[in-house]
Amino acid sequence: MSPSLDPAILREAAARALGEDRGPADITTLACIKPEIQARARIFAKEACVLAGLPVAEQVFREQDIALILTPKAQDGKSLKPDDTVLEIRGSAASILTAERSALNFIQQLSGVATHTRLFVDAVSGTKAQILDTRKTAPGLRALQKYAVRCGGGTNHRFGLYDRFLIKDNHLALMGTGNTLAKAIRAAHSLDPDVLLEVEVDRLEQIPEVVSQGVDVILLDNMTTEQLRACVALIAGQVKTEASGNMTLERVREVAETGVDFISVGALTHSVRAIDFSLEMLTS
Repeated sequence: MSPSLDPAILREAAARALGEDRGPADITTLACIKPEIQARARIFAKEACVLAGLPVAEQVFREQDIALILTPKAQDGKSLKPDDTVLEIRGSAASILTAERSALNFIQQLSGVATHTRLFVDAVSGTKAQILDTRKTAPGLRALQKYAVRCGGGTNHRFGLYDRFLIKDNHLALMGTGNTLAKAIRAAHSLDPDVLLEVEVDRLEQIPEVVSQGVDVILLDNMTTEQLRACVALIAGQVKTEASGNMTLERVREVAETGVDFISVGALTHSVRAIDFSLEMLTS
């Protein structure tokens, strides 16, 4: 089964994208295409990829014209070859043309995220490490981009500032004097003891104190592979570990082999290349 998306998120995203593109009217289509003309079209991949975003594209067409007949030919999470069809559309030619670009934009961008994620997931295959995304997402598209990460086989980190504590150096720097790390951990436990608590460290010397405070995850930030290996050995399975910072495809395998539980990769969402898809009108 492919990952699921909240129908409300689908509707909001499709309406916002279509409204942005169409505006008051698609004036070119209005001028050139008679309302009664019917057509059939398909959306297809122009390069190998992992598909993501098909349900959002379908919602775009529904938002434009509920009478359009949509026939999915693939499922999000599936690996595609060039020329593979993912969706067929039948109905008003004008409606198809008006919704085309918004639908393609979602599939292209989200398939880019899923495809890049799959490369990282495959790179750490055979280790225990899970590939995580981050909050480095396009504003307003976080739920969709994190969905695309799941389509690529990755795992979602926190969705926002509300669903996991993550104590970082900037928090500690603003907490005054004394043992700010212990103070911050106690404050988080006091606010909500049931929410997962993660603490960022950047030095081996911080590990014993953090482990003793009863945290759930230790984020090992911007460490060399040798430093990661030393931290994992010192933690010895007492707490889950996450490696973060400077994660590339070339490096991620050696990081996974240090024994960390998670590897977070901002590049899954913040700098991914869109995949080339196209819509063509069919004559038969």
